[in-house]
Amino acid sequence: MEHLRTVRAFFCVPKLWTPLRCTRHCSNLATNNNSVISTERKATLEKFKIQISSGPRFQDFIRGASAHQTSAAEDGEMFSDKSSYLSETSEMGSSRKVYFETYGCQMNVNDTEIAWSILQKKGYQRTGNLKEADVVLLVTCSIREKAEQTIWNRLQQLTAMKKKRLRTRIPMKIGILGCMAERLKAELLEREKLVDVLAGPDAYRDLPRLLMVADGGQQASNVLLSLEETYADVMPVHHSPQGYSAFVSIMRGCDNMCSYCIVPFTRGRERSRPLSSILEEVQMLSDQGVKEVTLLGQNVNSYRDTSEEQFSGSDQTQLSRGFKTVYKTKQGGLRFSDLLDRVSLIDPDMRIRFTSPHPKDFPDQVLHLIAERRNICKQIHLPAQSGSNEVLKAMRRKTGSLCSECVFNSVWCVLGVSLSSDFISGFCGETEDDHQETLSLIRAVGYNIGFLFAYSMRKKTHAFHRLQDDVPAEVKQRRLAECISVFREEATRVNAALVGSTQLVLVEGESKRSANDLCGRTDGNMKVIFPKEDVAVGSGFNDEPVHAGDYVLVKVGSGSGRNPTKNTDLINKYRYLTYPHIHGSLQTTSSSHGFFLNKS
Repeated sequence: MEHLRTVRAFFCVPKLWTPLRCTRHCSNLATNNNSVISTERKATLEKFKIQISSGPRFQDFIRGASAHQTSAAEDGEMFSDKSSYLSETSEMGSSRKVYFETYGCQMNVNDTEIAWSILQKKGYQRTGNLKEADVVLLVTCSIREKAEQTIWNRLQQLTAMKKKRLRTRIPMKIGILGCMAERLKAELLEREKLVDVLAGPDAYRDLPRLLMVADGGQQASNVLLSLEETYADVMPVHHSPQGYSAFVSIMRGCDNMCSYCIVPFTRGRERSRPLSSILEEVQMLSDQGVKEVTLLGQNVNSYRDTSEEQFSGSDQTQLSRGFKTVYKTKQGGLRFSDLLDRVSLIDPDMRIRFTSPHPKDFPDQVLHLIAERRNICKQIHLPAQSGSNEVLKAMRRKTGSLCSECVFNSVWCVLGVSLSSDFISGFCGETEDDHQETLSLIRAVGYNIGFLFAYSMRKKTHAFHRLQDDVPAEVKQRRLAECISVFREEATRVNAALVGSTQLVLVEGESKRSANDLCGRTDGNMKVIFPKEDVAVGSGFNDEPVHAGDYVLVKVGSGSGRNPTKNTDLINKYRYLTYPHIHGSLQTTSSSHGFFLNKS
């Protein structure tokens, strides 16, 4: 109780209390205290500024920049703090050998060339022998589940090889690049520890650092997507074994947001590479003797370069008649027709192709340019995906009537055009009637080349969140088989019309079927098989062998929608030194060749 009484007394308030005087006193005290605190804060701030100005910078932690210099007290000697987080030399490859495996689309081929260009500058060496590789990099695809399962199986094989490697050798590092790295980053790093390095499509510049971190025994990843990265300043190291053709990336990402497609989520938003950078690369390839260039992009014909101020403007993007976009209409910039015009003028003897376009981005200017320029291939890819209006609406694409109009406009503007398309069987909610409409579209158009697949739902897509994958797997496969069968029938009919015609063929090399045959592609991207024989060149009738990269005139003896057959009739064959100029001479032979459509 004494303690309690003490506490009570302690908190008692005196009766004699003058609020006014106390208020004035407290106010003066607060003013004095604030003045003292303000002076202390200023002193502390000045001291902190001095420490910051003399301390390490951000570059010191990542690039080995010299830290602040201090004076020695005894001899006045200057020395610098060389410590850093990562140095330039630590990212060097030191002649380590890299082995690439590329899966999926042509964009992945180009990504491989970009990644190799970056690593080559850091001192890495490329090998085609997996057993001697120090680093194995898989450039991956996520467009379908089967593609990803292929990678998982391959990772198991590589991990087993990694464990068997002799301890005396440098430990092998396994890396995943591209779309699968972005989509399955957590699972790839955690599942059985199969991967040392992950690099998304926009993180290839970071590969040397990631590999250096992996050398320290840690898993390293960078899968950040960019709104600006186009690798415009990175000149790809083209690794085509024949050296006659090359892929040139002109843009990255996609804004279309089709409900079935994973691309916007693995490769990000659309951004276009500057025109000057593209022209520089195409000119370099022409100087190297490359005969065919394919311009690449997820939506290649929506190209729009706004990199320079003079390209900016208020003109809205022109679309194919009747089409609209799911995004706000874009303004200004050099369009795909401008790029195609400039690229085709670099080398009249170089074929120009492009893939993969969208039907909405085929204004008449593009079609007229294809018709006018002899070195722009008369082959147009128009991905229809389905012949059913209901399915196309669910896919967030336009109706079949607009696709048919785009096909008609292409055939009308470009004489002798070769058409190709994509089709998906068994999309969400597809009925038998929808499937029959797709078959009707294939029959009506008569495509030369087709890419047909069963639907595979992908996480993150609009279909994954809003639609139900309700078509059984066996039904998907049956419908796919029916689409392929109808396509082959129509392709055989279309190809039969070419029998007896003379086609200019760019030779690719030996046929996979026979070492006695050569293969090549026509302007319409159809594959041709013909005998490996010498031909007469020039007015002197000198016989010379045909090599990959040569242009050859072949008269078609037969055609089909399948792989080539033996013992078909060859009639005549020409060879030209340049294209499109004609100054070769005819050599008549009695051998045989086949003609067939390359079917994926």
